[in-house]
Amino acid sequence: MKPITAEWVRKAEADFATAQREHAVEVEPNYDAVCFHSQQAVEKLLKARLQEADIAFRKIHDLTVLLDKVLA
Repeated sequence: MKPITAEWVRKAEADFATAQREHAVEVEPNYDAVCFHSQQAVEKLLKARLQEADIAFRKIHDLTVLLDKVLA
């Protein structure tokens, strides 16, 4: 795995861990934060896949666009 890919994966895992922790909160969990960090984790994993495959991508946060590039 390329170092830049590994960095994207580490950041995605950190976002996912944050989402999991907040989801586990029993009193007044912040579901907006759960959704945000989940989206961020998926975005970063898609970018990691693109990076590893040497597929250029622009600065974007649209999961559909990123997924389409992965599947193309």
